[in-house]
Amino acid sequence: MKPHRRMRRGGRAERGARPAKVPPPGELTGMDVVLVGYFSAKERHYLVIMDEFASAVAALGAQVVGRFVQRRGVSDGGARTMDAPYSSRTLVSAGKVEEIALVRERTRADAVIFLNPLTAHQVETLTGLFNCPVLSSQDLVP
Repeated sequence: MKPHRRMRRGGRAERGARPAKVPPPGELTGMDVVLVGYFSAKERHYLVIMDEFASAVAALGAQVVGRFVQRRGVSDGGARTMDAPYSSRTLVSAGKVEEIALVRERTRADAVIFLNPLTAHQVETLTGLFNCPVLSSQDLVP
């Protein structure tokens, strides 16, 4: 079993870092969290969806300290890329990952929660990049 790696500045991993503790489903009481939503440009009501997501997370006892939206198909490839992830590794673009990581660090958020489903590989990659637990909205259902 490989040791968990924590990302250092400059994108290098630190060996031997302890894995972040993932809260049990539906249990976010007292946690500060950053929310992330990934949307196709076809979705016109993405802000309403993010507001509903923030309300649902707050109802589970968490405090939302940051919100990020990544839209696809608005530029950089247009209509043919609207439903495709920016990255199979992280779902969102590298620039958005950096923005999220910076806010997560500044606010000392306990977790990053994606509205969208994530693969096990994406969760593992993002957990290492953000140095905290990464969940999807599907993980919040008990």
